[in-house]
Amino acid sequence: MRPRKRSKLPPFVALAREMLKSKEWQEDLTASEKVLYIHIKNKYVGTNNGEICLHYSELRRIMAPATASKAFKGLETKGWIEKTKIGGMFRYVNHYKLTGKHDAALLNYSL
Repeated sequence: MRPRKRSKLPPFVALAREMLKSKEWQEDLTASEKVLYIHIKNKYVGTNNGEICLHYSELRRIMAPATASKAFKGLETKGWIEKTKIGGMFRYVNHYKLTGKHDAALLNYSL
């Protein structure tokens, strides 16, 4: 058995201080959008941008499905994430990409 390749990213979700102090983070995003962004960024491992999927079942303990749906749509319209693959109810799942538009720390990890 081959050893697993270790990720270059740290074992936590890094949020840049500049991003947290920005007007876009503080005033434009709702609380549910902030929580969702942190969970999406948690799924990012450095090489899977554009293939990040976050299921509603993973968010069940944190927010209601309707709230999660609004948060996904809000992050998309505000330019924080981009949908790269459209999923459905049964067969496929949505895939997302972190745009890095507001998150300078993300740009350091080769999008």
